[in-house]
Amino acid sequence: MRLGILGTLQLAATLIFAAPVGIFGLSRLADGDALLGGGAVAIAVGMVVLPQYLTTPGDVPVAVGERLVGAVVKTPDEDDESS
Repeated sequence: MRLGILGTLQLAATLIFAAPVGIFGLSRLADGDALLGGGAVAIAVGMVVLPQYLTTPGDVPVAVGERLVGAVVKTPDEDDESS
């Protein structure tokens, strides 16, 4: 998974919010509260992992634009380069 500059900034912003939730979950697990601690850790992991694999409404215009550009602009073939 390669991230561009915007993807890296989005991941950093997500980590800013997910880290306290994960730390809270780990501290609750250490105190013996498995349900609340495990749930908080699962939420923190989900906050980081799910946006990387799910298509969000903001991703749809980008995907449509990439398809349109790919359909309109053809890459040169190897035969065209030799002549």
